[in-house]
Amino acid sequence: MRRTADAVVIGGGVIGAAVAYNLLKLGMRDVVLCEKATFCNGSTGRCGAGVREQWGSEGNCLLAKASIDMFEVLADELNYPHDLEFKQKGYLMLAHTEKEWAQFQKNVGLQNSLGIGSRLCTPEEAREIVPALNTDGMLGATFNARDGHANPFHVTRAYLTTAERLGGDINYFTEVTGIEVAGGKVKAAVTSKGVIETPIVINAAGPWAKPVAEMVGVTLPLFTQRHQILVTEPVGWLLDPMIMSFSIGIYCQQTPHGSLIMGIGDPHEPKGYDIGHSWEFLRDMSRIITRLLPALKDVRVVRQWSGLYTVTPDAHPILGGVPGVDGYLQAVGFSGHGFMLAPAVGRIIAEMAFGRETFLDVRNLDAGRFERGEYNVEPSVV
Repeated sequence: MRRTADAVVIGGGVIGAAVAYNLLKLGMRDVVLCEKATFCNGSTGRCGAGVREQWGSEGNCLLAKASIDMFEVLADELNYPHDLEFKQKGYLMLAHTEKEWAQFQKNVGLQNSLGIGSRLCTPEEAREIVPALNTDGMLGATFNARDGHANPFHVTRAYLTTAERLGGDINYFTEVTGIEVAGGKVKAAVTSKGVIETPIVINAAGPWAKPVAEMVGVTLPLFTQRHQILVTEPVGWLLDPMIMSFSIGIYCQQTPHGSLIMGIGDPHEPKGYDIGHSWEFLRDMSRIITRLLPALKDVRVVRQWSGLYTVTPDAHPILGGVPGVDGYLQAVGFSGHGFMLAPAVGRIIAEMAFGRETFLDVRNLDAGRFERGEYNVEPSVV
């Protein structure tokens, strides 16, 4: 491991990997990434892998739109020898309440104004997109063909291997235990394998972002919360798009090899770092999904697991620096959608590290917005 660096990135998930790659792409020579376990060990390797432009806030829409632009060319850009499994089969958002349907109409208006090609659908049109769908009680839906999914392990590994090829130093089983600050400036990252002198530290630690921020005296309004997922045995073709309902709190997609990955958000899930899984989830998930997709009634579950959302008060990420600590940057608090925003965020944080104007204006995503009361809650989160 290097003992000096131009920048140290904390976290080996997709955000940290994308940041490290973009720093090197922009010309930084000595970039060190420190991951306390191995790559995709945190939220990235446990996520639902969806990628969508259909959001209810302008900020998330623009970040997602830019990220999908990048996903479309990522395999070629990174020259990765394996399939990233990026498939644009769309997202079909289901409305089962009047409140949800009204929000969807607002969302589509916003999305269309930003150049996103989403559209409103009747229940009958939704059935044309997913013939297996039970539309009883459904008021309508929205669909965007540009949405899709990708393999989080391959995407993260592609960023990391390319970063290494560009001269980056990727260190696994290397925990950052402290950040040295003097005179209001970052001086070093203290790790389990020694001290790295550096003027820049980037916090991309996912669920562990809050304790990392505390190393420089910053208290972030974050909490972590378990979200459970299951995967079925492979079956014949059933659906192309990801289906999602916010009122039910469910999402479901079929992978390229035929398995279905699905999860539900439990609003009563306690805060914490528990990543165990429960039979109650299996029971509730089975009941809900077989109502929406009756054809799954006899399909077997292969396994279930859990991951952590790192949640902000407004379900938007916290991006950028903090007053009083020059050289400290953060890309944290993605509230369950870090994977899909990683390409754009990686570029933005790298531009910040170089002191450049970012290609998207994310000044309203700074950590100080909560203290100022200048934030709006994203309505479209499972």
